[in-house]
Amino acid sequence: MAAGDGDVKLGTLGSSGERGGDGGDGSPGGAGATAAGSSWAAALLATGWEMLLNVALVALVLLGAYRLWVRWGRRGLGAGPGAGEESPAATLPRMKKRDFSLEQLRQYDGARTPRILLAVNGKVFDVTKGSKFYGPAGPYGIFAGRDASRGLATFCLDKDALRDEYDDLSDLNAVQMESVREWEMQFKEKYDYVGRLLKPGEEPSEYTDEEDTKDHSKQD
Repeated sequence: MAAGDGDVKLGTLGSSGERGGDGGDGSPGGAGATAAGSSWAAALLATGWEMLLNVALVALVLLGAYRLWVRWGRRGLGAGPGAGEESPAATLPRMKKRDFSLEQLRQYDGARTPRILLAVNGKVFDVTKGSKFYGPAGPYGIFAGRDASRGLATFCLDKDALRDEYDDLSDLNAVQMESVREWEMQFKEKYDYVGRLLKPGEEPSEYTDEEDTKDHSKQD
């Protein structure tokens, strides 16, 4: 009985020791694995949120561009049937090619003269045939005689998009500048390009009749 009791006790101690050893060896490793898993999960979650944020920002920009295109592309650019036919100003002769300062550009707002000009990305366009939209009573008349670049880039159709001084657009981001360039190309396709918008202190170029005729021929 004494031997049997001793066997039972030794067996019990051995079993407890083995269990204690297993627990001692496993606890640090388990904690390390848990910590590593948590760090990996946190990093993955942070990356996922960053990607979602970027996608959301791009989606907002595209949505704004689409809305502005719906308003400008179908209406503002005067692309609809008979858009120019309703305006008496559309019968004005083509303007000779020349460059403009901001002050000179402002004279062509459709109020002081029937001719309407606006600038996009440093280029001046004659939008007189779209006076229904760019004239004083038009939905986009705020851009008449002004630099419309910032308004087009930021999808803003009020005075906040206008600058009284020359606007170099240096604070716009890459997406907004790309939008400005796309609008410039669309205006080139639909309206007459008449010259450059001059920077402060910049001298105007002198255009010959041959250059003026050649430029208009490209647009016809």
